[in-house]
Amino acid sequence: MPAFISRQKILFQHCDPARIVFYPRYFELINAVVEQWFEEGVGLSFAEMHMEREEGVPTLKLDAFFSAPSRLGDLLNFSLTVSRLGNSSVDLKIIADCQGEKRLEANLTLVHISNSDGKSKHWRAEIRAKMQNFLVD
Repeated sequence: MPAFISRQKILFQHCDPARIVFYPRYFELINAVVEQWFEEGVGLSFAEMHMEREEGVPTLKLDAFFSAPSRLGDLLNFSLTVSRLGNSSVDLKIIADCQGEKRLEANLTLVHISNSDGKSKHWRAEIRAKMQNFLVD
């Protein structure tokens, strides 16, 4: 299945005094990819999810491996795939590269919840079907 691709330029705000991406900024970049995937790949914006449906997808687990530094001006290609799709959770793999050089690999688990009580909630059939388009074996 195809991956969802997001391109993000490394800006001054992402860098530390060593002139490389400060590692917590990668987590913000990852979150931006996830938010973009939900809106463009799954068809459910965070605004609709959180404000209208009163749902959320907090991160349960996040593992990251930083292969090489990224610098100001680099254009990173983020590739997102689904590695597991549960009833109310999803495991995602995100790989960031710059001109073919891997910079980051992250594996994360999101849980679909109701914002009113914080309890897990099954994915709607139409959302689940769209997520399956990004499922890899």
